[in-house]
Amino acid sequence: MSTSARHLFKFASPQHLYALAGRLWPWFAALAFGLMLLGLWIGFFVAPIDAQQGQGYRIIYVHVPASQITMLIYLAMAFWAALGLAFNTRVSGMMVRALAPTGAIFAFLSLATGAIWGKPMWGTWWVWDARLTSTLILLFLYLGYLALHASMDDTRRADKAGALLVLVGVVNVPIIYFSVKWWNTLHQGASVSFTQTSMATPMLMGMLVMVLAFWMYAIAASLYRVRTIILERESHADWIKEQVKHVVR
Repeated sequence: MSTSARHLFKFASPQHLYALAGRLWPWFAALAFGLMLLGLWIGFFVAPIDAQQGQGYRIIYVHVPASQITMLIYLAMAFWAALGLAFNTRVSGMMVRALAPTGAIFAFLSLATGAIWGKPMWGTWWVWDARLTSTLILLFLYLGYLALHASMDDTRRADKAGALLVLVGVVNVPIIYFSVKWWNTLHQGASVSFTQTSMATPMLMGMLVMVLAFWMYAIAASLYRVRTIILERESHADWIKEQVKHVVR
């Protein structure tokens, strides 16, 4: 095994992951804060009024990034879940557990902002649209994972049971993404692609900045939370006791 590979695999140790997360999460948090301020300023004060939706369209600067990141977080959970089941690594279960609350928050935010937008645009808070329904199922998957994990005292068993649930539920992510293509839904297709965009430049810039801000927040929150999980699970380890002594001093 090469030196770089050994250096990478050492972060499968809770001790090394704890230290790495401690160094990185403040930087990601600062980036999230700065990018969010910039994105909201562009979206609410610089971007022009939409010709059809008026000022009401501006909620997309929260709704679209939240909808995107909730799917990406679930895919990240599925990655760590598969890694944990395949190699029985302890930090894999910790990462899945650390990601889940943030994913649930963004799933709820996606549904809530969608309802706020839908009331004036569609005339109703909720319809059983394919994308809305599949996103609601994603929220239930997040909450189901958290409830299942919390119901077991043995954390290793909880990690494995939760990983199976996550991997079964991952099929819902492509359903959310492709629902507007597979079924006749009220949701419009993507306004931005790699080849073209139907958005004005300030609108597009605000959207991209907010997407980056949400990514940075999700990473910061997950890294901060995984440190807490490591402290809880590794409280018996000597290196944790040394950390506590260092803090007390």
